[in-house]
Amino acid sequence: MTQYNLKGETLILRVKKAPIIVSVMLFALAFVSFILPLTGLIFGVFMGHGFHFGYLIGLFLFGLIGYYLLRVSLWNTYGQEILKFGRSTIVYQADYGWFKDGAQHISRKDVICYTEKLGYEADDTDVLIITNTTEAIRSVVKMPTSEIETLLKHITTLIT
Repeated sequence: MTQYNLKGETLILRVKKAPIIVSVMLFALAFVSFILPLTGLIFGVFMGHGFHFGYLIGLFLFGLIGYYLLRVSLWNTYGQEILKFGRSTIVYQADYGWFKDGAQHISRKDVICYTEKLGYEADDTDVLIITNTTEAIRSVVKMPTSEIETLLKHITTLIT
C-alpha cells in the first residue's frame, strides 16, 4: 500500500501510523497533562489552601505540554500532508485529523521537485521537496525511495 494518493491536482501524503500501544500512550499522556493541573487546582481550593498564582502557571505549563503531546499523537495517528497544484501556485497544508496547520503557498513558476535522503542509509527513506527560486515546500512524510521516485515522476509530469 502506497503512502500517497494523487487524484487530479491534489496529492495526499499519509504518515505511516504508529503502533497502537504508542498511540494509546501518547493520547493518555496528553490527557493526563490536561487533567493533572485541574485536579490539583480543585483539590487545593477545596482543601482550604485558596487560589494562588502558582495554579495558573501549572495550568499554563501543563496545557502547553498537553497540547504538544496531543499534536504529536494526532500526527502519528491521522497525519497527512495535502498538496494542491493550482494554475499559478502550489498550496501545502498539514492535516492532523482534528485540526490543520496554516496553508503555505509557493509560486508554480520555475518549480523543481527532488528528493532528499532522511535518516539512516539502511532505512532507505526519502522526503519530497518542491522548490522554486525563492520558496520551498519540504515534506516531513518519510517514504521508501522506490515509492517516492515513482511519485516524483507523476509530479514532474503534472507540473510541466
